[in-house]
Amino acid sequence: MSKKAEFKELLEAGVHFGHMKRKWNPAMAPYIFDEQKGIHVIDLNKTIAHLEQACAALKQIAKSGKKILFVATKKQAQQILADRVKAVNMPYVTERWTGGMLTNFSTTRKSVRKMATIDKMKSDGTWDTLNKREKLFRTRQREKLEKNFGSISEMTRQPAAIFIVDVMKENIALKEAVRLNIPTFAMIDTNSDPRSVDFPIPSNDDATKSVAVILDHVTEAIREGLEERKTAKAQQEADKKEQKAKKEEAAAKKKEEAAAKKEEADNKAEADKASETDKKAESKKEEAKDQKAAETEKKEESDK
Repeated sequence: MSKKAEFKELLEAGVHFGHMKRKWNPAMAPYIFDEQKGIHVIDLNKTIAHLEQACAALKQIAKSGKKILFVATKKQAQQILADRVKAVNMPYVTERWTGGMLTNFSTTRKSVRKMATIDKMKSDGTWDTLNKREKLFRTRQREKLEKNFGSISEMTRQPAAIFIVDVMKENIALKEAVRLNIPTFAMIDTNSDPRSVDFPIPSNDDATKSVAVILDHVTEAIREGLEERKTAKAQQEADKKEQKAKKEEAAAKKKEEAAAKKEEADNKAEADKASETDKKAESKKEEAKDQKAAETEKKEESDK
């Protein structure tokens, strides 16, 4: 089981620091503990509770084998998110969010296929037939596509959930997910509206340490879900093999019993046949004996 987030751990990472009072969103009032020097302080007990709920839900999604899309385009969160999400093999967006990435997913897939087509050209020899200008154009096109869509190239269908760092900055991604009824998970600072997210995690979404500690717990929950799925799959395969072996054993036993029955029937038929032959031979002997006796009797009569 994943390690539970501790109060001290979150405190040291600065997860409790919110925005200035004048920037706050009134909907965040239930998650605010206090105000110090004009800055709101987030209630870390609420953060721990909401983080646990989010981790449990994400673990179940990962266990079902579905993909979770992570989004963080703000500079201080890009590398942190990319490093952690790569480890669990989930799609992520750290460059500009392209409008319609989810709502117009077919176009997004076309862009990914275009990237794959350029790669294929290099492997099948078509690339060598292009002139210098075309090669330069294709190379630049490939780099641009890689930058925007490279991290989601393996996402062949819409994600089962989306995790966002800073919903204020990623408002387009959030709107697209809400429109498509995709479950949303997000780090919510005091300037954001938690009502727009299914699983809000009240936390500081600006500090690198804060983002890192929240993502560590989230990705660990996903890793556990994937491990459980792998274990369950292995167990399922083992059960299938065991059932197959049992079926084969039962079939072999059945075949053996059928062969034994056939052999018994054949032996019985042979015995019956031998018995019949013996009876016929005995009958012939009796007939010959009677015939001989009749002939003897007839001869005696003629002699008289």
